[in-house]
Amino acid sequence: MNFKGILQEHSAMLGRIVSSYEADKALQQELMQEVSLALWQALPKFKGEGSMKGYIARIAQNRCISHVSKAVKQPKSAELDTNIPCGSASIVETLEKDQQRRLLLNAVRQLPLSLREVTTLALEGFSHREIGEALNISENNAMVRFSRAKAELKKALARG
Repeated sequence: MNFKGILQEHSAMLGRIVSSYEADKALQQELMQEVSLALWQALPKFKGEGSMKGYIARIAQNRCISHVSKAVKQPKSAELDTNIPCGSASIVETLEKDQQRRLLLNAVRQLPLSLREVTTLALEGFSHREIGEALNISENNAMVRFSRAKAELKKALARG
């Protein structure tokens, strides 16, 4: 598969990873470009060890971590998106789900990087084994980190 096809196939995952590290929409676009460039540079080095999805997620995570380490310590809050999707759900249900997503995303952004990494990948459906492979840690370490992250997220979401 070519680079463009890989980007298209994994664009939703990459967008979610980027948005979990950066709240500002304009900076998200810049970070997505940085991630895309990093992927373009790294894909020829992929040796087929593990899944392509895991490799792509690891590259994205690493680029996002570099971005966060350079950014200010306090994350900015995302602006409210006024585009409410139409569908069978009522406006109230849609707004509630949107608010829950924003609360979760803001809580994830507050996690220390070691917990944010595993949480972002877990939210993408990666198993503990795949998370360990992507982050170059043991499966057990991935489970422990995610367990700690879930506890922190529960506290943060309970606060509001």
